[in-house]
Amino acid sequence: QAQLVESGGDLVQSGGSLRLSCTASGISFSFYKLSWYRQAPGKERELVASLSADRKTDYLDSVKGRFTISRDNGKKAVYLQMNSLKPEDTAVYYCNARLETRTIWGQGTQVTVSS
Repeated sequence: QAQLVESGGDLVQSGGSLRLSCTASGISFSFYKLSWYRQAPGKERELVASLSADRKTDYLDSVKGRFTISRDNGKKAVYLQMNSLKPEDTAVYYCNARLETRTIWGQGTQVTVSS
């Protein structure tokens, strides 16, 4: 059964750093496009960063230069390194894996940035 499990969310002060991890099982991981989304209270879910199978990246404008997405196909893991965190980064962060018509979501991990 395909599954994504996130970890690494926490409460951190403004300016701090966090590293989110997402581990996959039950999929041919290396072929998938991997993404991190986030959803803040009362807001729609938005794409934060994506990383294709051929390692092309894309970032939400507001996180460019602060966040870095990476993957380790051997460990079936995708990471989101978040630096210089701001209170507006507070949200539940979701891992997403997509291949053609198949999309898998993780359960989410809470990131809270205090001012």
